[in-house]
Amino acid sequence: MKLVPLADRVVLKQLEAEEKTKSGIILSSGAKERPLEAEVVAVGPGTEDVKMQLEVGDKVFYTQYAGTEIKFEGEEYIIIKQSEVLAVVK
Repeated sequence: MKLVPLADRVVLKQLEAEEKTKSGIILSSGAKERPLEAEVVAVGPGTEDVKMQLEVGDKVFYTQYAGTEIKFEGEEYIIIKQSEVLAVVK
């Protein structure tokens, strides 16, 4: 089975949160913030009004409280609308 998003939605796999600050301080699991960077793992077909601009494999930044977190076959994903993606990392 695989996840297939509908309309203008994309499925994201969150990238791991940093375990260390730039100055070398190791963060406890409670101090880590939810990362806002993810990899696109599936893209919906779009709608008449929304042309999909993302592709599978894109690394993106998205809004902090965007989407719905789900668990599928033991993995955690986020399903969001394309409009909640802020930028693509090139």
